[in-house]
Amino acid sequence: MLNKVILMGRLTKDPELRYTASNIPVCTFTIAVNRNFVRQGEERQADFIPVVVWRHTAEFCNRYYRKGLQVVVSGRIQTRSWDDQDGKRRYITEVVADETYFADSKNENNEANHDTNRYNDNQSPNEISEDVEGFMPVQADDDLPF
Repeated sequence: MLNKVILMGRLTKDPELRYTASNIPVCTFTIAVNRNFVRQGEERQADFIPVVVWRHTAEFCNRYYRKGLQVVVSGRIQTRSWDDQDGKRRYITEVVADETYFADSKNENNEANHDTNRYNDNQSPNEISEDVEGFMPVQADDDLPF
């Protein structure tokens, strides 16, 4: 069996981070994914897809993702159910993402006023915040090997 989905869309609002009873981070957000076709005389339609991410990826998304940011998510589709306060059975279909990526270019992020970077190009490496885990500044070099 195969259950794999890859989507690119824009966040409809800022992500929400919660913790389970066993202190595992879980982050939820919704992305708007444009449909590939447009009916004549109508505006382009979009689907609003709920996304769930866990653990370190959840903390990363909560820290750097903001409303309007274009992202790519890769994961699996999951359907679950629960009983609401009135005892009525509720269902939801969502994407449980294993991987998430930025899909906007840096210039698009700046123009859209999204603060997704913890530092700017004018800062020296010593001024860069250490909470940007796993990332190192790269100096621009005109002598690229390719």
